[in-house]
Amino acid sequence: LLSYLSFLYRYFRWWYKKTRIEKKSAFIDLLCAVPLQQIYGCPLGGIGGGTITRGWRGEFCRWQLNPGIYHYETVIADQFTVCLRCKGQTVYQQVLSVERPSTLQGWNWGYCGHYAFYHALYPRAWMVYELPGQNVVLTCRQVSPVIPHDYKDSSLPVGVFIWEVENGRDEDVDVSIMFSLQNGTGTKEDRSGGHWNEPFAFEKEGERVAGVLLHHCTRVNPFTLAISAREKAGTRVTHLTAFNPAGSGREVWQDLLQDGRLDSPAGESRPTEKGEVTAAAVCASCRVPAQGHRTLELALAWDMPRVHFGSKEKLHFRRYTRFFGSRGDAAPALSHHALTHYEEWERKIEAWQKPILENSQLPSWYKSALFNELYFMTDGGTIWVELPPDCCAEDLRGPAGAGLSHLLPVLREYGRFAYLEGQEYRMYNTYDVHFYASFALVMLWPKLQISLQYDIAVTVVNEDVQPRQYLMCGQTAQVKLKNVVPHDIGDPGDEPWQRVNAYLMHDTADWKDLNLKFVLQVYRDYCLTQDSVYLRDMWPVCQAVMESELKFDTDNDGLIENGGFADQTYDAWVVNGASAYCGGLWLAAVCMMCKMAEVLGDAEIQQKYTDILGKGKEAFERMLWNGKYYNYDSSGSDTSSSIMSDQCAGQWFLGACGLDQGEFEVFPKSHVVSALKTIFEKNVMSFAGGTMGAVNGMRPNGVPDTSSVQSDEVWIGVVYALAATMIQEGLVDEGFHTAEGCYRTVWERLGMAFQTPEAYREKKVYRSLAYMRPLSIWSMQLALERRASQAPAPMQSPQVPIHP
Repeated sequence: LLSYLSFLYRYFRWWYKKTRIEKKSAFIDLLCAVPLQQIYGCPLGGIGGGTITRGWRGEFCRWQLNPGIYHYETVIADQFTVCLRCKGQTVYQQVLSVERPSTLQGWNWGYCGHYAFYHALYPRAWMVYELPGQNVVLTCRQVSPVIPHDYKDSSLPVGVFIWEVENGRDEDVDVSIMFSLQNGTGTKEDRSGGHWNEPFAFEKEGERVAGVLLHHCTRVNPFTLAISAREKAGTRVTHLTAFNPAGSGREVWQDLLQDGRLDSPAGESRPTEKGEVTAAAVCASCRVPAQGHRTLELALAWDMPRVHFGSKEKLHFRRYTRFFGSRGDAAPALSHHALTHYEEWERKIEAWQKPILENSQLPSWYKSALFNELYFMTDGGTIWVELPPDCCAEDLRGPAGAGLSHLLPVLREYGRFAYLEGQEYRMYNTYDVHFYASFALVMLWPKLQISLQYDIAVTVVNEDVQPRQYLMCGQTAQVKLKNVVPHDIGDPGDEPWQRVNAYLMHDTADWKDLNLKFVLQVYRDYCLTQDSVYLRDMWPVCQAVMESELKFDTDNDGLIENGGFADQTYDAWVVNGASAYCGGLWLAAVCMMCKMAEVLGDAEIQQKYTDILGKGKEAFERMLWNGKYYNYDSSGSDTSSSIMSDQCAGQWFLGACGLDQGEFEVFPKSHVVSALKTIFEKNVMSFAGGTMGAVNGMRPNGVPDTSSVQSDEVWIGVVYALAATMIQEGLVDEGFHTAEGCYRTVWERLGMAFQTPEAYREKKVYRSLAYMRPLSIWSMQLALERRASQAPAPMQSPQVPIHP
């Protein structure tokens, strides 16, 4: 109790200085959690250019344009409005929103939600409006360019809205869709003055797009928003350059009501005064014949090409500037590209998703979870930047990274990628968690996983000798040791990549899992990509981190020991001595060192780790196997016999790489299956009636382990990984049942769509909304694909010489 109170005192002092004196955000804010709002839908935008999330009721309500910084504001002026005209008269005009706001009261609000429906399958969403009494149905299809193995269009900060209009009347109807948008994101900066709008038209290769640019002229990270529509035969595009979204909006409403069009004034608007806010609108109109169908296409783009993180020390250029320039004038070209390429994007998205969606053996909830959990790839505070043109290898490598021969070519070609541990846990590329999430990256954008690994490797071989105090223990240690994997690559409020390890809770130099997770990912990445250059570059780094890890084998029995504190990803769950989690990861990493040494023809290292593996396997079984499962740890404490849901994490990675049988079998197959069945019986079926996934820790008597704040939580990303392990081992029904509990709890019972948390408890207590780890669901897909192919990974990989 005394140590806990000491931690709280240290944390509060640090928090007060950070948030109240320095006026910065805490990397983890334990005092001001983001409140749950059950409103979110599919986010807009590609990877790394910022995101704008729309709610399932159509509102624009979550903003991340500044990298890693979120604003949870519903901007009421950001709306779609429909106008129907018959025989020259307006017969229906309605904002497509159920809201009844205090501003813009000259507009017709309060659409009846009974006549609207929402569906999402990331990166697309559908909103259907059955206009009451009109015999007209509108379907808005929202599309973002999130396309596997695409490293150009997937970086674009755009979203497209395709409005399908079905006229069930026996007469023609003129239909207009007006898209209105405030200049800004709903924060106080919208009123800082100096913002202005201007109309634009962009024509290329016979295709013309028109709309309004909204220039948001802040001192740091200025940006331009663009609303636009595609002009084509039968479609007319009009606009209103500026109106006051804080007023009644009557002039806008009457303008549209009069003839179903906007006045389209020429010229730019005047800059706003301080305290003033401005907005704009674009309108696409067409005639829909009786019993006919027409399409109107609108887009939203945003251009913040050059960004500073919180420290403002370095200027970064987003990935899309490689294709659209970095001058801040790309919004018209981005809008045009989006409106003329979205059909191609949809073909590629459908080709990717269709085989899974049409597989009748897969449950519907799984198909929803698999694709919708991918929202975090773009909406995880994600940043994707180019290397500066004048960057040289020495700048990247630091004093100790000369061995990484392809670091510069990889980062130059594919840029640097980072995503937050969570929208509330503001650390980029948190590595113990990325270990789980990385399956989505390596399966869908493998070059980004390779790039991320090169960045981690550079950090491994260098050090940061600056001292600092850690909040949990109160002790002072240097920020980063050499030959140790970092916890993270930095805080968006500081300078990521430049200053790593924003995590101040523990000194992670003594964590037991980080180094191992690097080695496991290196071989897994090689296994899935067959990138032998990458393997060769990473091999010396793998040797360095494993050599560093060996010091934790204090009794030389081939098995590392935990240190009696929370020294791994379960950073509030104490573990002492040999442990199922870290010991299992260690043996899996040792096995992969043997395999990599074999592939690279390094006989000396292969023999070294083969000897360690033989000893370690015997020690692991002797110290932890109890006849049914592996004990939590070997300490003999009251909770050392707890059943940990994540005890087979090492086997999970081995199975994903086909290293779970024959000469490479680390854990006896019968023991693995027995452990998984025990977890299913106890952690899954004996917890919440088997309806909430697997609790992290369960006592043998079927009562959750309450020895720590994390042992009686359910971690969604861990459950998906557990389910994948079950599928790998032939327990397919158990795997799906286990994972389904999490999906039903998060997406249905708790209403946490597009904000899956790190954890929840049985009694509806949750922690850390919008978290990275649940991307591990893609390891379930890998397990299913491997199982369907019935072809185990080849045991004899072609040899890759260490020196090219």
